[in-house]
Amino acid sequence: MKSVLAISLLLASLTSAYILPRQNAPVFNKVNAVVDAKFQKVSLGDYAGKYLVLLFYPFDFTYVCPTELISFSENIQKFKELGAEVLGISTDSHFTHLAWIKTPRTEGGLGHIEYPLIADISKEISRSYGVLVEDHNDDLYGAALRGLFVIDGNGKIRSMQINDAPVGRSVDETLRLIQAFQHTDKNGEVCPANWKPGQKTIIPDQEQKKKYFGAEFADTL
Repeated sequence: MKSVLAISLLLASLTSAYILPRQNAPVFNKVNAVVDAKFQKVSLGDYAGKYLVLLFYPFDFTYVCPTELISFSENIQKFKELGAEVLGISTDSHFTHLAWIKTPRTEGGLGHIEYPLIADISKEISRSYGVLVEDHNDDLYGAALRGLFVIDGNGKIRSMQINDAPVGRSVDETLRLIQAFQHTDKNGEVCPANWKPGQKTIIPDQEQKKKYFGAEFADTL
């Protein structure tokens, strides 16, 4: 029995390890969530046609996590202006999420949050996205790492980032990524390093690219 369980866990970890950009995002259906301080069911399909940010985090009532979730909440209008939504996900229960939301920010709580918090108590979502800590010797065992996934309106993963627990993620960089992918979706051009809206892009053609590089690096000759 132990060997069967070990093989199952190994296969699960190998499957999740192959989640990559350009692939379909793993689907989840009718999972418990807290939305506007109420319990609701949320599915990935609810966001079809929109860009979606999945924001995995380790635990409620911790240290870095509230700073991230509050920052994304305070900037939610910027995401909506891009036709994008945000979902927070941890392996805590929806009851714990609700208690955290009702805790004042001055005491480490979230207060009101402008997007749903999913309760992945089965750990299936975290495992399917490759962010679940499954090492029994790790003090984050059973929790999700700080995974951030940008999913487009067709359900494809366009970007993924997984941080170790001590360091939070950037709202500005997440917005920049969505803007860049939307630009490439629309124009078929590619975005160079540190690109921001309004800056030059590159036409992915062996001859056309010379226009960009010729102008960009003319002073380095």
